[in-house]
Amino acid sequence: MNLLYTASGFGVGFLVGITGVGGGSLMTPLLVFLFGFKPAVAVGTDLLYAAITKSAGVFVHHGKHQSVDWKIVGWLSLGSLPFAGITLYVLKNLMDVGKEITGMITFTLGIALLLTASALLVRSVLLHRAAKQELVDDEHSTPENSGRFSPRWEKIATVLTGMVLGVLVTLSSVGAGALGTVALLFLYPRMTTVKVVGTDLAHAIPLTAVAGLGHLSMGNFDLELLGSLLLGSVPGIWIGSHLSAKIPEYFLRPVLATLLMVIGFKFVLQ
Repeated sequence: MNLLYTASGFGVGFLVGITGVGGGSLMTPLLVFLFGFKPAVAVGTDLLYAAITKSAGVFVHHGKHQSVDWKIVGWLSLGSLPFAGITLYVLKNLMDVGKEITGMITFTLGIALLLTASALLVRSVLLHRAAKQELVDDEHSTPENSGRFSPRWEKIATVLTGMVLGVLVTLSSVGAGALGTVALLFLYPRMTTVKVVGTDLAHAIPLTAVAGLGHLSMGNFDLELLGSLLLGSVPGIWIGSHLSAKIPEYFLRPVLATLLMVIGFKFVLQ
C-alpha cells in the first residue's frame, strides 16, 4: 500500500462526493501529472477502480431508491459496449505500442476533460429547466413518457450516445459520469435527477469493466495503485457526500470546471 496514493484516492473521493463529478476526470490527470504514470496505465487502472466504486453506487440507487431505468441502460450498452470493444481492438492490434497509443490516449483525455468541464456548466442549466417541467416520478417514469423525442428517435439517440461514450471512456476513462449524466438529462428532461444518476451509474459499470479488462489484457494496470486508491476513496466519498449540502455548488462547480478545462488544454496541446 502506498500512502500517497491512498491520500490521493481520499481527495478525489471527497471531491466526487461533494460535486458528483466522475472520478475519472479527476483521478486520471492526477495520476499522470502528480505521480508520473503513463497515460495508458492511469486510464486502465482508473477504469477498473471506477467499475468497483460505481457498483456500490448502483447497489444504493437500485436497492434502496429503485432509481435505475434498465431499458435505457440496455440502449446505452447496445452502443457503448461494442464500440468499447472496437476501440480496444484498434489499440491492441492496429496501432504501434508505445508513442502512438500514448499520443491518442493523451489527446482523447484532453478532449474528454474539456467536454466534462463544459458539461459541468451545462448541467446546472439543464437542471434548472427540468425543475420547471412536470417530472414523472421514479415509479411511473419510462423512456416513452420522460423522453425529449418520439420513442423511435429517443432509442436511436440513446444508442448513439452510448457509442460516443464507449469510445471516450475506453480511451480516457472520462465520460461515464459527468458526460453520461448530462446526455441523459438532455434526452430525458422529465426524468427525476435521482433516476438519471442511477441509470448513468448502472450503465457505467459494464462499460468501465469491459474497457478496464481490455486495458488489463494489454498490461495497462497497476495493482498496488488500485488497492491504495480504493482504500482512500471510500471514506472520501462518504465524507464528501455528507458535506455536499454545506458547500455552495454555484461556487465549486465553476472552479472545478475551470481546472478541468486548463488540464484538458494541457493534454490536447502536448
